[in-house]
Amino acid sequence: MQETSPTETPYTALGFYHKISQLRADTWNALKRDLGRLVRLDDEGRAKNLVKAVDVKLTRLEIIEDYHAFPSKEDFRHLWSLFDREEYGLLEKVVRRLVRALISESYRRRHVDLSETDADAEDLETLDALAQLRRGHPASNSSAQPYFELLIVDNLSAPEEEVVREAFHNMRRPEDRFVYDVVTVRSFEDALIAVLVNPNIQACLIRYEFPYKSKYNLSALRSYLEGLSEQSLEHQSEAERSILLSTMIHELRPEIDQFLVTSGDVEATASRDIRHFNRIFYRETDYIEQHHTILRAIDNRYRTPFFDALREYSKKPTGVFHAMPISRGKSITRSHWAGQMIDFYGINIFLAETSATSGGLDSLLQPYGPIKKAQEYAARAFGARQSFFVTNGTSTANKIVVQALIKPRDIVLIDRDCHKSHHYGMVLAGAHVSYLDSYPLDDYSMYGAVPLKEIKKTLLEYKRSGQLHKVKMLLLTNCTFDGVVYNVRRVMEECLAIKPDLVFLWDEAWFAFAGFNPTYRPRTAMHAARTLRDRYRSEAYREEYDAWKAEFDALDPDDDATWLDRRLLPDPDAVRIRAYATHSTHKTLTSLRQGSMIHVWDQDYRQKVEAPFHEAYMTHTSTSPNYQIIASLDVGRMQAEMEGFELVHAQVEAALSLREQLYTHPLLQKYFRVLVNKDMVPLEYRQSGVETFYDPVTGWNKMEEAWANDEFVVDPSRITIAIGATGIDGDTFKNEYLMNKYGIQINKTSRNTVLFMTNIGTTRGSIAYLLDVLLKLAKEFEYRWEESSRPERKIIENRVHSLTKELPPLPDFSRFHAAFRPDPDGNTPEGDIRQAYFLSYDDENTEYLRFDNGELQAQMRSGRDVVSASFVIPYPPGFPVLVPGQVVSEEILYFLQALDVTEIHGYRPELGLLVFTEEALRNPPAG
Repeated sequence: MQETSPTETPYTALGFYHKISQLRADTWNALKRDLGRLVRLDDEGRAKNLVKAVDVKLTRLEIIEDYHAFPSKEDFRHLWSLFDREEYGLLEKVVRRLVRALISESYRRRHVDLSETDADAEDLETLDALAQLRRGHPASNSSAQPYFELLIVDNLSAPEEEVVREAFHNMRRPEDRFVYDVVTVRSFEDALIAVLVNPNIQACLIRYEFPYKSKYNLSALRSYLEGLSEQSLEHQSEAERSILLSTMIHELRPEIDQFLVTSGDVEATASRDIRHFNRIFYRETDYIEQHHTILRAIDNRYRTPFFDALREYSKKPTGVFHAMPISRGKSITRSHWAGQMIDFYGINIFLAETSATSGGLDSLLQPYGPIKKAQEYAARAFGARQSFFVTNGTSTANKIVVQALIKPRDIVLIDRDCHKSHHYGMVLAGAHVSYLDSYPLDDYSMYGAVPLKEIKKTLLEYKRSGQLHKVKMLLLTNCTFDGVVYNVRRVMEECLAIKPDLVFLWDEAWFAFAGFNPTYRPRTAMHAARTLRDRYRSEAYREEYDAWKAEFDALDPDDDATWLDRRLLPDPDAVRIRAYATHSTHKTLTSLRQGSMIHVWDQDYRQKVEAPFHEAYMTHTSTSPNYQIIASLDVGRMQAEMEGFELVHAQVEAALSLREQLYTHPLLQKYFRVLVNKDMVPLEYRQSGVETFYDPVTGWNKMEEAWANDEFVVDPSRITIAIGATGIDGDTFKNEYLMNKYGIQINKTSRNTVLFMTNIGTTRGSIAYLLDVLLKLAKEFEYRWEESSRPERKIIENRVHSLTKELPPLPDFSRFHAAFRPDPDGNTPEGDIRQAYFLSYDDENTEYLRFDNGELQAQMRSGRDVVSASFVIPYPPGFPVLVPGQVVSEEILYFLQALDVTEIHGYRPELGLLVFTEEALRNPPAG
């Protein structure tokens, strides 16, 4: 974003909005340093340079702070006044106080008057900073009123802005639950940049008429303003422009409460499509009415129904006569030996314990009170129609959804390298499984995701075989453990063109945070479902579909290219949007371990799914769910609605900073290579052609383009580093170097990669520590090489060669044996995994064959189909290489032989692979 001065001198202030908060903080700190040097400098020539540097930084900051309540526009006039009068000593003191207030966030708790220059004022900022250090974070001070900022969009003069700001300030009362300040902007574009760069904005009041264009060049908004121009809006009425702005604000930050102040026909405006406005005010409605309405809207998101009920329950005196001795802490407080639990956890966690059947609180199995309300709030926050809490992890959430939707012998198309819970879910449901292969990344021993063409091709096979009606669900992982993200909307749209009632289960275990960032959100299941529903209801889509259908009908329907090489559109009269998403809330948002959610956007849920879903939920949910997990899910939802945008924003910033250092540091590059888009997504799936989001010259300016257009993108908050050049495999590097030496914990490795995941708790200090550790390790590897003898260097070279050149190709799914195929003579690939799974329960049906001594290979050479009787899951990579009923192929065997991992579930080295006997395959029981 640029400001153009009267002399047309550009000052670059904003490039990529993901970096804005770091740019803001770093620029204020740099300004403070420059002023400190300036007031202590005697050299006139160097002083001139510093004065110019201060001028540039103040100009840059004034642009950024135009979209924040603190420091205010009045504060900036004070700064410029001191600068113009060359009172650099006083300016340095004011800036130092201002930086302290920003760091300690004291402006959230009290008014900071920068015109005060006495020692007491500085002491207050110092005490605030000290209090922050003692608490860890100001938000942990639960007694303080939560602070937010109100955005007012109106073409006001500077004096008018002060009048409005003062009017809202005068509405404050000590009894208010929240405290807020006011940000005013004067144009359509400024309103959008404000909600992007200022996470404190929680409410927006759109008033009267306002122009389209900002006085700044808002380059960061290119992707959001495409197709709009001042000319296209100049003929719109006040209401039309306000409604359009409201819609775009909702797309960027749906959590913001919006209000409209109109001077026109308020009744006519109210009858329009104003779904994103909480309320309409007519002209100068009493400020106190606006004040209370805004606070009430904020309170509606801030409430935590179950957590509040749990806290109230913990205060009640009760007599405990049910089967939980630990309830109310009784068995602990009376103990002479177990008191250390209270010392460690505190008493509240025990006061909040009770039996789920005692009537003290709501029931998760059949909620009617605070749990029901908490789940409704979760649906609002995540854009779902229904949401359900799960207290035993997403593995269980996945099984609930599968059992609710799939009957025995329904065909499910499923990503073969998905989480093992899905494979076991197929067993429990009795599904006929049709596995889909992801594209392989052989150089890094990992898979990407399933190409859309592969999915469409499989659906066409079922369509041509007359079995499309049996295909019930498509199950995919979005995003993958390694951060590969689907174009969810595109997948759903094209699959629905072939089968209009197909159900989608998107495993978003690692993607719960994505709904709170405007770049990530469009690739989430719930957002895609809502967007497609609205799209198919519009007249514009019907016209688009009619034109497409006329062109499509002129083509040869038996030619694969007709279906595979062009974009498909579903029939708006036939299509049904049926999408489910499972979230590991505890993995990427705030929740205790195993806190997960199921989100539903299914137009047929009430008619077809509600009863079986309830039964499946009852089947897999404990009758004694952990209330602490439920409370943490409730609080985690509230936090995501109130500050999810800010937290995810900071997470992405931290990840980009880490990537930037790893991209540019020569020694780090030598041993640690960050995998970028071109490494993890083949060119055929990168329609934008973007190879990396980062450019050393222009910075981070390509992410939105890729995320808007590509079939697959890489989540930049997940940093996969190739470590083959170190000569150390991923598992050893994880345990011996990162964990044992430096206490750095990571989840995932492959043979030659390690994955570093940032999250909403990652700080800049954490990033600095990781970089310091990696630099120390790089120096250690450098010294190791320099001090090695010739034989030792040869050993290192061999290890590097093995990890970078001798990587076994990842095997595709082979096939189900004919004994487990419902139609052995057909052309479709599905298999009855349940039949194979339970056939292995009888010992006489299975035997062990070793492949380390050639026994299994000899059987294969003799012409025998060797068929796995169990899941075989090596860690890493952590997905089933074999499932029950699958034929062992030469490629799979080669892969297993080449693995140098010690942990392979389903394989016993002393015995071999568990396989079916030939007799069992000749006479399998009926499915």
